[in-house]
Amino acid sequence: MASTPSSAPRALLRPMVARGRDESHRAASPLELFFDLCFVVAVAQAGMSLVHAVAENHAGQGVLNYAMVFFAIYWAWVNFSWFSSAYDNDDALFRVVTLVQMAGVLVLAAGVSEAFDHHFFVLWLGYLIMRLAMVTQWLRAATGCTGDERGMALRYATGIALCQVGWLSLLLLPEEGRPWAFLVMVIAELCVPAVAEHRHSTTWHPHHISERYGLFTIIVLGESISAATVAVKSAVDEHNELGRLIPISIGGLLIVFAGWWIYFVVPVQGRLRSNRQAFLWGYGHYLILGSAAAIGSGIEICVEHTVGKTHISQLAANASVTVPTAVYLVIVWWLLARYYKAGTAQQLVLPVTTLLVLACTFAGEWAVLAAGLVLTATITVGVTLAARPPSRRRGGQAVG
Repeated sequence: MASTPSSAPRALLRPMVARGRDESHRAASPLELFFDLCFVVAVAQAGMSLVHAVAENHAGQGVLNYAMVFFAIYWAWVNFSWFSSAYDNDDALFRVVTLVQMAGVLVLAAGVSEAFDHHFFVLWLGYLIMRLAMVTQWLRAATGCTGDERGMALRYATGIALCQVGWLSLLLLPEEGRPWAFLVMVIAELCVPAVAEHRHSTTWHPHHISERYGLFTIIVLGESISAATVAVKSAVDEHNELGRLIPISIGGLLIVFAGWWIYFVVPVQGRLRSNRQAFLWGYGHYLILGSAAAIGSGIEICVEHTVGKTHISQLAANASVTVPTAVYLVIVWWLLARYYKAGTAQQLVLPVTTLLVLACTFAGEWAVLAAGLVLTATITVGVTLAARPPSRRRGGQAVG
């Protein structure tokens, strides 16, 4: 059951004060779940645009555009989620401002395909709506506190506002300068939390924030399944190629299922004890979430290649699945799994799997199925190693 700041009848307005980091039974609220669902639209649009770019043999530019757009999606979600973990009071004003942010997400989603064609105005407008709402939340938090905490809230509001002005560079600079401007702005955005919290830290909740990231990961993996399913159905309806699509369908499903298993087998919240640990973990999820969404796009590309709708080689189509899968595996191992491994054998499972998945790129039309079977074997090996008697291992948590 989702928690609320108080069991008393809900007031129209409550003071926005920091919630306790040790608060018991803290879980995602219905509003947060609703907020997350709006991002499904944006993630789906980014994945669809990546499919079109790669299928037309513009993989380099497509991946670059995808990386830029997905960061915009991810960072907007991050801004709200960490603030909400510390200051969600669930009153009427908090809800209304959050709904405004959700409207901004939908505007952003509407501008994703245009951003892949280097037209950023709609994307920037959606971001403007979200960031103005976020600044409003931080200014409201500042009115309810004093001292270092008030300074932190004001630095957040100022930093976010200045960064939003900086994003105007995507509209004003010539096309060749935009990737560099984007890189500068990414660095600026990532510095805002560090600067804002150098004297006082927000009281984000470890269990709550790990649950929020987990739920978003589920949404992204679900979107991968949805995109792949639609692609297979369309191919069968238009080209009647079910026999050739079965290996891709089975392999893709195994990859996504294994991705869920590997991510959720470890108790992450136990490691989130400081801002340094939490920020590194949170920032690293950009690669986890981005690669997870790209897996679905890769499966869709393989489907389209099988029915002759792409202008790329079989090897390139296979790489569109195996490369993001390998990125997902190595980042999950680096950020999560390696801390719960016991012994060399367990530590090597995911790194070795990553290499085997990349090797599957050269398996022709069977590449996706081969990668899926490799990941299935990985789960089996991981469970087997974790199930050994304690006398034969030093302890640790089961990880695929």
